[in-house]
Amino acid sequence: MDIFEKCRDFDSDRMYETFGSLVYFRSLQLSTHPGEVVINGRSVVMAGSNDYLGLARDPRLAEAAIKAVRLDGTGCSGSRPLCGTRDIHEQLESACAAFLGREAAVLAPSGFQTNLLLAGLLGKDDVVLGDRDNHASLVDAVRLSGAHYHRYRRDDVARAEGLLAEAPDGAGRVIVTDGLFSMEGDLCDLPGLTALAARCQARVVVDSAHDFGLLGSTGRGAPEHFGLENQVDLVTATFSKSLGSAGGVLAGPAEVIDFVRSRARAAVFTAGMAPSVAAAALAALDIIRAEPERRVRALDVAERMHNGLRALGYDTGNSVSPIIPVSVPGQDRCLELWHRLLEAGVYANPIVAPGRPAGREMLRVSFTPLHSDTQLEQVLEAFAAAGRTTGVIPVAPPGSWTPVRVARPLSTAPSIVPPRSVTSPTAPTALR
Repeated sequence: MDIFEKCRDFDSDRMYETFGSLVYFRSLQLSTHPGEVVINGRSVVMAGSNDYLGLARDPRLAEAAIKAVRLDGTGCSGSRPLCGTRDIHEQLESACAAFLGREAAVLAPSGFQTNLLLAGLLGKDDVVLGDRDNHASLVDAVRLSGAHYHRYRRDDVARAEGLLAEAPDGAGRVIVTDGLFSMEGDLCDLPGLTALAARCQARVVVDSAHDFGLLGSTGRGAPEHFGLENQVDLVTATFSKSLGSAGGVLAGPAEVIDFVRSRARAAVFTAGMAPSVAAAALAALDIIRAEPERRVRALDVAERMHNGLRALGYDTGNSVSPIIPVSVPGQDRCLELWHRLLEAGVYANPIVAPGRPAGREMLRVSFTPLHSDTQLEQVLEAFAAAGRTTGVIPVAPPGSWTPVRVARPLSTAPSIVPPRSVTSPTAPTALR
């Protein structure tokens, strides 16, 4: 059989086409207005970016990248162990280690590749326990290593303990989890997992791709949010979300980082991160330290939009973060709602098969601190009209609903519109 045969029968446009519109791989251009992008010459509100702190367009990052290009060129033209290391790499690694409170750190050119570094640490006799919703890069890292992989549900730590207890004597035991889950927007049960690791003598690895720079009192992510940094052995993080750049970092004990950078295939057999990308990430890290109000605004906006959508009748699941999963069961209905929102000037992300199982389709919505109150109101108005037209929400808002309070430091109170009352009959215009 010709291995290309499956490709001839595949038509992604036909699979996801709705109202003649291309759903995925659309070309987006920057708009002159923060919080917006241009699609086919038309500016629309971007309600789906992972630019959680609004730094991807910050001129300070651009200037740092330009300076690095002038100093070190556009690429490294070699792997880090040979001729691909620049001063900016070592500066960023040191800064990340210091920020995360770890002894050392090693970079990778992408967030996905960052997690693949873990394959260099794991062996075929080791036992790895992972959340069933872990990012694909964590799953692939374990597969590449040949280690035994067992999955558990977030609400079933007891089952997880049973799986870990089955590990043979002499096997390494590791628990890997996303800190903040990229689709559902909920946090891992880090208190339960670290307690389990202590009982079973296991190491804990947290992928903070979506919580790095965003959660915790200083932005160090889920481990800081839970006050459990000392009980987490390794942290991976991504620069393409809150840091507005690209690449990622693995941070932990110096001896482990030295081993991984020297032995992991994903580190040894790849070119070093482009200097401009590293410089942009380093500049972003400085801004995160200096401007905590960005995190406050990001969390305030998330809380406002969670509750605005719930007041309309939408289900946003168990998320307590700026990731807002709007449940829209049924692929056709989900894509229709997406299309009508786009017509109304709002871009969201439709998540259907294979990204979501049939019957659990959703729109993934997120915002930045740069979205204006006017833009947020426009998004709610669009969701109200499109949701009623498609029958996703009732014509009349629900009489009661459960408000969301996003994960934030206890000392931080919302600075803008608070959650709506669960029985408010006088919602703002956009929510009626």
